[in-house]
Formats: sequence, structure tokens, C-alpha cells
Amino acid sequence: MQFGKIKKLNPRDIWPKEAKDFTPWLADNIGELGEALGMELELNDMEAAVGDFSLDLLAKDLGTGHTVIIENQLTQTDHDHLGKLLTYAAGFSASTVVWVAEVIRDEHRQALEWLNQRTDEDTQFFGVVIDVFKIDDSKPAFSFKPVVSPSEWQKSKKRQASGTVSAKGEMYSKYFQTLIDELREEYKFTNAKIGQPQNWYSFSSGVSGITFGAVFVQGSKARTELYIDVGEGDKNKALFDWLYDQREEIHSKLGKELEWERLDDKRASRLAVYRDGAIQSNEEELKQIKAWHIENLVNFKKVLTPLLKKGLKANATLHTMTPSVVS
Repeated sequence: MQFGKIKKLNPRDIWPKEAKDFTPWLADNIGELGEALGMELELNDMEAAVGDFSLDLLAKDLGTGHTVIIENQLTQTDHDHLGKLLTYAAGFSASTVVWVAEVIRDEHRQALEWLNQRTDEDTQFFGVVIDVFKIDDSKPAFSFKPVVSPSEWQKSKKRQASGTVSAKGEMYSKYFQTLIDELREEYKFTNAKIGQPQNWYSFSSGVSGITFGAVFVQGSKARTELYIDVGEGDKNKALFDWLYDQREEIHSKLGKELEWERLDDKRASRLAVYRDGAIQSNEEELKQIKAWHIENLVNFKKVLTPLLKKGLKANATLHTMTPSVVS
């Protein structure tokens, strides 16, 4: 067997301008960055203002709901960007800080590792190297390589020592860890890797502002949901109403009827199915709840994602029409 020769490329040959070329590309490929970090990232803003400065990318970790800031360089890291990262982290109250660069200098690697060791259990710093290469005359390829990551073991020990996680929280962590592991490994459904001590976990639908969720709710119920919050109440309700008009088709494809929760007193709306069950259930029942969550999440994504894209397009067209045409 003959092998090709791997050639490392200069990122500047692919993206000549950092702000004009690389940052927009990174925004478009934020899912791949999230995969490398073990989380599902959703872009919120690009060149987000912090005083007189502009953060490259502002994102959200769907699994936790935490704010993620991302600063990128097409050179080796420098002190200027380290200072900006800390400024942006404070400005956005970020829980996750990501520094992407061609080279992470040793002193900056040590600084990020020190910050991971010294900050609280909900704060994490990542240093990520972007590599570009090709094999012989192939098309260029890229990879994100985390060279600094928080130690989940250390963070977990901090949670236990501080008493911030209850016994019930630990039950949630264990349940959602097994859930996301199976979804990731068996179904390629998520990039998430770390279960959290919370009663819910959200996953990307493929549409910004809309998520699928596995939830335990009060009253010993478990829920699988489609949660609609694109940032504007009118758009949320319009999309919900459009989906409601397709409910017979949706129920037929899912093989079950949904609860249609418009939530008129809130900005968001929700489609959901419920079953009995609580996090304190015995091991066998939790296995059944997990199988139920997985089945519904996979089917929701298969059936609802294409309709979401169609519905958003239909409502966008409607909003651009003149009032006389709409009427």
C-alpha cells in the first residue's frame, strides 16, 4: 500500500485576513469547534461589542445554557489577546473561554492551565490550535486540536468540596452522562461529553434558537421537548402556529400525539411528550426513561428539523410581504 505525504499549510494561505476571512469561516464551522471541545455550540453574535473592543464570536453551550466567548488568531498567541480574553469574559459573564490560534505559546498555555486550576467549578478555559494540511495534491483539510482543557475531575472535586452539588444533582449528572454518551456514540446525535447536575439537557436542532430537550419536571414527570425561542416572541408564536397547522402530518410521522404548549404568557413556545418518572426512580425505570428520551429525541430530529426550516422560511416570506398582500 502506498501512502500520501501530509503537508502542513500556512493558515494565511487559506484565510488571508483574520477578521474578514477566518472569523466568518469559524462562525460557519462553530459546530466542528464544538465537537472538538465536547459540547454543542450555537452562535449568538460575531464581532460582539465590549466597550471599545469587539469579541470575535459569542456563543452558547446548548447543554448547559452557559455563555461561551471565542477569540481567534491566525498567528501565535500574544499578551494582547490574553488581556482581551479576560476583558471579554468579564463583559459577558462567560463560563467558557476559548482561544483559537495557529500556535499556543508555552507561557499562554501555562496561564490558561493556571486559570483552570484557580477558577470555580463552572468556569473553563480552552486553548485550541487550528491546523491546515493536505495529502499530496488533495483539497486542504483542517482540524481543531485542544491543547489546554479544564480537568473535569478537578472541577468535580471542587463541586463536591464546596457542597454546591446536592445528592439529587449528582443523580442528574449520572443520568445525563449515560444519556449523552449513548446519543453521541450510538446515534451521532450530539457532540456533548459531560453530564451536568441539572434537571435538563438541550441539544441542537440544526436551527439557531430552537433546541431539543430531555427534561425531568416537577410532579414526577419526564419530558422530551422541542423548545422554540429564536429571540422574538412574535416569531416564536408564528412558527408554533405554523407547526400546529401541520400537526396531523407531524403526529403521523412521529407515531404519537404531542402536547402543544404555546405558552402565551412567555416569549418561547414548546412541543412536548410526557411520561411518568423521576430522577429518584429505581435503576430499571431510569433505563426505561433513558430509552424513551433517546427514541423521542432521535425521532424529533428526523421529523421536525426539516419542518422547522420550512416553517421559518415560510414565515420569513410572510413577514416581508406588504400588509395588503398578507391580508
